[in-house]
Amino acid sequence: MASEDLQKDLEEVRVLLEKATRKRVCDALTAEKSKIETEIKNKMQQKSQKKAELLDNEKPAAVVAPITTGYTVKISNYGWDQSDKFVKIYITLSGVHQVPTENVQVHFTERSFDLLVKNLNGKSYSMIVNNLLKPISVEGSSKKVKTDTVLILCRKKVENTRWDYLTQVEKECKEKEKPSYDTETDPSEGLMTVLKKIYEDGDDDMKRTINKAWVESREKQAKGDMEF
Repeated sequence: MASEDLQKDLEEVRVLLEKATRKRVCDALTAEKSKIETEIKNKMQQKSQKKAELLDNEKPAAVVAPITTGYTVKISNYGWDQSDKFVKIYITLSGVHQVPTENVQVHFTERSFDLLVKNLNGKSYSMIVNNLLKPISVEGSSKKVKTDTVLILCRKKVENTRWDYLTQVEKECKEKEKPSYDTETDPSEGLMTVLKKIYEDGDDDMKRTINKAWVESREKQAKGDMEF
């Protein structure tokens, strides 16, 4: 496949990634994106090799070995906060400030970004975040490299809006964890479900407080029944 077609495929996959919301679909598209990027890289290497052979056709063709940068590590640990204008993502990478500037690359779309740090201590590091909670300005977004840290600045398309989550997927996962209230069931059952969850998630002091309140409630009910 020609390099031009591969570039078009890559752009289309990026557009689809921007619109995808299902994790399985995002993973499949991300894998396809990496595959296409590898094909493009190989094509470029082949072109460079052929050009070198033409310039030096009097000598035996040399085998051009790809630059080895080890394996790629996926970044999963990061921190983030926000201001009125930016969502800020902090990635800690020891020694990242010592690699050439061009080795730290970030690609932004309106609802995603991907970071690639090449040849850091013999490895590459990548981080892909799709389905950002809200749109960002591609032109206004940027990166900064500080001591052992990469700071990604996503410019909010709508300023002075608060992001409760970084991604739409994170929001959906958190909302699924919230207790649901069924209006057709006994209200006391819904309350018991909430109390049970609070009890299970609580510390020892919280459990003692709930146990005490439960015992006192049962005692009052028993006393009421006896007086009746």
